[in-house]
Amino acid sequence: MSQAENHHRINYIEFAATDVARAKQFYATVFGWSFQDWGPDYIGFDAANAGVHGGFRTAKQEETRGDAAPLVVLYSKDLKATEAAIVAAGGTVEVPTFEYPGGRRFHFSDGVGNVLAVWSE
Repeated sequence: MSQAENHHRINYIEFAATDVARAKQFYATVFGWSFQDWGPDYIGFDAANAGVHGGFRTAKQEETRGDAAPLVVLYSKDLKATEAAIVAAGGTVEVPTFEYPGGRRFHFSDGVGNVLAVWSE
């Protein structure tokens, strides 16, 4: 299935959790979300149950403070072009492009205090 219609739209939200198994149990019990396991350190949920695609990654306690924001992930049909546009507009790449099951992504800072990510197949 193509994601082209989602170009530059919010496509995924990633939360940090000190215990992904506990997060899975909590959100399944309280909200009825279903999950896909991507190994011991990552679980994903889908828009059918949660309203938006997303996941929980294992994180250190300091990454899960109440003031720590979830990671908003945008989709791009051309990852390199989007990265170039971010840099040209004054943003910075915080985490270089890396591969994971299902695609590739990088994280960027917008220069005004926000860090987001962009992914592509």
